[in-house]
Amino acid sequence: MGTLASALARTTGRPIVLDGGLGTLLEQRGSDLSSALWSARMLVEQPGLIRSAHREFFAAGASVGISSSYQVSYEGLRSIGLDTADTNRLLNLSVALVADARSDVAADGDERELWIAASVGPYGAMLADGSEYRGDYGRTVDELRAWHRPRLEQLATAGADVLAIETIPCLAETEAVLAEIDGTGFPAWLSVTAAMGRLRSGESLADAFAMAADVPEIIAVGINCSDPLDVASAIEAARSVTDKPIVVYPNSGEQWDAKNRRWMGNAGFPASLVREWVTSGAALVGGCCRVGPAEITAVDAALA
Repeated sequence: MGTLASALARTTGRPIVLDGGLGTLLEQRGSDLSSALWSARMLVEQPGLIRSAHREFFAAGASVGISSSYQVSYEGLRSIGLDTADTNRLLNLSVALVADARSDVAADGDERELWIAASVGPYGAMLADGSEYRGDYGRTVDELRAWHRPRLEQLATAGADVLAIETIPCLAETEAVLAEIDGTGFPAWLSVTAAMGRLRSGESLADAFAMAADVPEIIAVGINCSDPLDVASAIEAARSVTDKPIVVYPNSGEQWDAKNRRWMGNAGFPASLVREWVTSGAALVGGCCRVGPAEITAVDAALA
């Protein structure tokens, strides 16, 4: 199997399909994700359900499965009595479950190239207070680098094909994760979360993507966990500062109310919008929250 970077380099017209919202699929399948650990709780309690969810997404047409490590942090798991070794084991397990699901679909006769992306969620995910949608951490770049470092190092050795650095809301955290990945030689993509043409912090999207332009490990830049209508401006911002491939995997169109822990609004992910993203330059396309296997099949069909 070739690397994801080489696959992107030889892609001519048809983007690579990512999976959808793992946590929300687990909820739809009956999992209780109401704790601050969110989907990380299932790694501890019911990892088999995560494997099944990854398998569903691969079977639906996804070529990249994103691991359940988004909300796995040393601090978060310490709160339920798990130590550093336990956390490292669960980070490795999150990647292994995607690999197992890939083997499952291969055994069913699926001969496509399939890749594993290890999710690297933002500092705000550990806080579990919605701050990844604001970026108001009150932490310095050095503090954020120190927080991200051990998890990045562990996930880089876990067997994934790429690190999915995702839902980054502000320039300080962008700078921090890029500084930590620069020089490692391990491929990663940088995906920010945005609204109204800017980072969630209100800072410039173009500035975030420009930071990534000269980091050789970054194989793609883009946007996730955002309204589908915010994708076009993110693609435009990326294209203004870098020629790296673009990754987009927005939410369904509904909005998360962190205070009341519920989704609001109407879902909207039309095929015509997907094709517009591709025409504008998107090379990896999938979905985030509330985007399930059926929606990924629709994305795959829209790109056919």
